[in-house]
Amino acid sequence: MNKYQKAVTAAVAAGTLLLQSFMPIFAATIIISGNGTDSDNTADVELNHSVSVTQSNYADVKNDVDASATTGKNEAEGNTGGDVSIETGSADTTVNVSNDLNKNVANVDCCGATDFEVEISGNGKDSDNKVDLDYNEKTSAVTVSQENYADVENDIDATSSTGKNEAEDNTGGNVSIETGAATTEVTVGTAANVNSARVGGGSSQGGSVSALILGNGKDSDNKIDLDLSSWVALYQDNYADVDNDIDAAAYTGKNEAEDNTGGEVSIETGKADVTVEVDNSVNFNFADANCGCLLEDLLAKIAGNGVDSENKIEAEIGSGLSVDQSNCGSEEKKSEDCELDNDVDAFAGTGLNEAEDNTGEPGDDPSIETGAAASTVELGNSGNTNVYGASDDWELPGFDFNLNFSFSLSELLDLLGLN
Repeated sequence: MNKYQKAVTAAVAAGTLLLQSFMPIFAATIIISGNGTDSDNTADVELNHSVSVTQSNYADVKNDVDASATTGKNEAEGNTGGDVSIETGSADTTVNVSNDLNKNVANVDCCGATDFEVEISGNGKDSDNKVDLDYNEKTSAVTVSQENYADVENDIDATSSTGKNEAEDNTGGNVSIETGAATTEVTVGTAANVNSARVGGGSSQGGSVSALILGNGKDSDNKIDLDLSSWVALYQDNYADVDNDIDAAAYTGKNEAEDNTGGEVSIETGKADVTVEVDNSVNFNFADANCGCLLEDLLAKIAGNGVDSENKIEAEIGSGLSVDQSNCGSEEKKSEDCELDNDVDAFAGTGLNEAEDNTGEPGDDPSIETGAAASTVELGNSGNTNVYGASDDWELPGFDFNLNFSFSLSELLDLLGLN
């Protein structure tokens, strides 16, 4: 038997006492007392309490980014006399894409007032007294439903170039091509679909139930029937389809120095660096249901009733807890694409330079000197995490976005736009 279900059974005097698991109930006082001989007294009470929280997000994000920087594609051709020189500056391209989507935060206190008193006392002989209290799970429920849908498409083309320079068909002097550095940096971060729910754990825990049949006349028929039950249902579902198509290039090469006459011919390129960082964190469910509002004081008593009286207390107090956490869990979503698709092309080049068919002074050799080429790709995927019964510090792993949640009532109302 788990912490949400407990049973207590006891027999008292001539009556019968049946107690089973219990959950939070309303505060109420029901008394049948001081009624005369042969009276027929009934208290029939039905209590309803329902809390329903529904949170749903839908995000369809498409980022189409084309970014380029170039200092190249220069031409110095057909010149006669003197030196010919092409010198480019650096080219830098930086693209940062950040998608921070779909967060549901709910804090629901399932613990209401829990003091409850039922008493049948001091009624005359031959009286018929009954209290029937019904607090059932169908109408006394806490339901939290959280769902996120995210469809993210990042299409990024980023290029930096200082190359593709031409110095051709020049006569006289020295011919040189010198490029600056080309640097391309692309950072794509997608954080989507976080459900965070806490049910219970508030300050209004504890309480008491008193069921008393006392001091009734002889031959009286006295009965207390308590049917108390409650239900907590927590549903969390995420759907994420993330498609990253990234083309990143940096080059300082593809320079040509051809068919030049006279002097030295040299090509010197700068460095080419490409850095691509992709970080996907999607589909996280955090839940904690702690409706520990079990009654601290339980009193069921049958005492001091008259000869041949028939006295009975029946208390059936039950609870239920259902937690459903899933990522791409429904049949409809399973039939769709629910995936992370990363297509990354990263290129850094300083080569493909040509120095051909040049005629210079004896001993003047054509030269090509390239800078370094570096291509770095960092790709991280994390997600599809279900956590139930978490600690006080729920943190989204593996991502730099600030997704720290607090659960004060004021902040919750702010999030829901109710303040």
